[in-house]
Amino acid sequence: MQTNERSLHMMFSAAIAAMISYLGVVAIPAAVLVLAMMTDYITGMLSAWHDSALSSKKGIFGIIKKVGYLVLVCVGMGVDWLIYSGLSQAGISTEQSVFFGVLVTVWLIINELISILENLKNIGVPLPGFLVTIIKRLKVSAEYLNDGNDTAQNQAKGDNDNNGQ
Repeated sequence: MQTNERSLHMMFSAAIAAMISYLGVVAIPAAVLVLAMMTDYITGMLSAWHDSALSSKKGIFGIIKKVGYLVLVCVGMGVDWLIYSGLSQAGISTEQSVFFGVLVTVWLIINELISILENLKNIGVPLPGFLVTIIKRLKVSAEYLNDGNDTAQNQAKGDNDNNGQ
């Protein structure tokens, strides 16, 4: 391996290690989110192509939306930092420094998985009913944590009744 290639590999490895260290607990869910977003984008483009509705405007909007998801994760991490810093300044010690960043990331992953299933269904891929059910239940659980009431559960029951799966 040449010196330039070795230097490039070392810089890339250092950047990845620094990012994982900085993100901490959110690193793995963030990586899963990025993978889910790429998969959703690809299946969404295939679905649009299948419907003869593929356009560069939709594609660009899809990318902008995915960037917005990453900004939303950063907002969740910012809330975590504010709470953790505020508690530290008040002399309250806590081992839990992340919550909202991970919660937002998991919620977005679930939404991406639902979108991927919808895209695959539109293309004509048969979907196992249990997979659709479990992902919708995960969304209900995340929404329940968010809302603190049973609105999301009632909505999911209605979605399952109309799903036909």
